[in-house]
Amino acid sequence: MKIKAIIVALAVALFIIPSAEAASIIARVDKSQQTMTVYHHGEVIGRWKVSTARPGKVTPSGTWSAKSLSRHHRSSRYDNAPMPFSIFYSGHFAIHGTDQVRKLGRPASSGCIRLHPRNAAKLFRLVQSEGLRNMRVVVVD
Repeated sequence: MKIKAIIVALAVALFIIPSAEAASIIARVDKSQQTMTVYHHGEVIGRWKVSTARPGKVTPSGTWSAKSLSRHHRSSRYDNAPMPFSIFYSGHFAIHGTDQVRKLGRPASSGCIRLHPRNAAKLFRLVQSEGLRNMRVVVVD
C-alpha cells in the first residue's frame, strides 16, 4: 500500500503541480468532466461533482495557491448570494458551497467553482488545519 501512495504522490507532483513547490492539499478541477478530485498527501480523499462557469462566463484554467478563507461569505457581485466555506484562490474566484446542488455536474456558475456544501465544508476544514500555503487549486479544461 505504501508503494501505491508513493506512486500517486509522484504522479501528483509531476503532472498536476507544474511548479516544484509541493502542497499537502491539491484540488484538481476538470471543467470538461465537471468534477473535483481532492488529494491529501498524495492520496485521493474525494471526487465530487462541481459547477464551473456557465456559457458566457469564465472559470480560468491554471494553478494557484489558496489566498484566503471565508466561512460565511456573501457575494458582493451577485446580489449578496451565499458562498459558504469559500476558499479564494485568484482575485474574486473561489471554491465554495452552493444551495443549487441540483445543478452540480454541469456548468452553472458565474465563474467560481461550486461544491455541495458538505464537500465544501470538508475541504474548508482541511485547508484550515493544513494552512493556505499548503493548498493548490488546479483547474484544467
